[in-house]
Amino acid sequence: MTATEQARIVIIGGGPAGYPGGIPGGELADRMREQAVSFGATVVTDEVAAVQPGGPPFTVTTTDRTYHADAVIIATGARSRRLGLPSEDEYDGRGVCYCAICDGPLFAGQRVAVVGGGDAAVEEALALRRIASHVTLVHRRTELRAGAALRASLLESDIEVLTPYVVDEVLGGDLGVTGVRVRDVDDGSVRDLDVTGLFVAIGHEPASGLFEAYLKTDGHGFLWTESGTTATSVPGVFAAGDVADPRYRQAITAAASGCAAAIDAERWLLAHREQPSSPMHAEEEPHAGW
Repeated sequence: MTATEQARIVIIGGGPAGYPGGIPGGELADRMREQAVSFGATVVTDEVAAVQPGGPPFTVTTTDRTYHADAVIIATGARSRRLGLPSEDEYDGRGVCYCAICDGPLFAGQRVAVVGGGDAAVEEALALRRIASHVTLVHRRTELRAGAALRASLLESDIEVLTPYVVDEVLGGDLGVTGVRVRDVDDGSVRDLDVTGLFVAIGHEPASGLFEAYLKTDGHGFLWTESGTTATSVPGVFAAGDVADPRYRQAITAAASGCAAAIDAERWLLAHREQPSSPMHAEEEPHAGW
């Protein structure tokens, strides 16, 4: 039998969107967890198994206990889709990257490849071309899915485009990535690209699986929020960060939306004659759901 606790707000998630909800002021510091605790947040490292949405109070059940809350902030984030290659895992963080804005400067003057064919992939390739000495874009289909304006910018650049090709293997050694092996989908021929970085841009998967039965989404799994707010389709439930952001996916934008969610939740509680108190975090693995 699990223990039960009462909280005014339960924040599900532990990234930069989750912690500003537990900070009633001040800047987002490097040690967000410690800062949140210093402002009175209780951090629980556990996996959320279920939530009863018919609140308030909302019932949040984890592996070890149950929490009753008058409001809930969902900040479970999103995960970059992966190629599913063993060599991708081997060189993750050692040349295999998922964010050009974050990691691009590490490859200044070097040769890199980007895999993907949508808007995000072309944007990554164009951003990297301002930093890297050479950029190759690899896409599994003949036609890119990116919008017309991005395709036009790509054509005007000197970015090498390989279609229809797939990545078969990431090559490397003790110092990291040394190349990428790609295969022509049409004839099966293989070639090795001389690169030190591979940027995977094939989309993101929001950690919203267990919420989708109760909350409206955008059709791609990202939680819908009312325009200009963090309010979801269920009163008293708010969403912040990458789980509700299919566009920006940056730590600073997640932190900003976390702050907004805290304000929205506070105002909602006040409107329902509830006084806000210290929030309760239910930290979880990135794949864990509602």
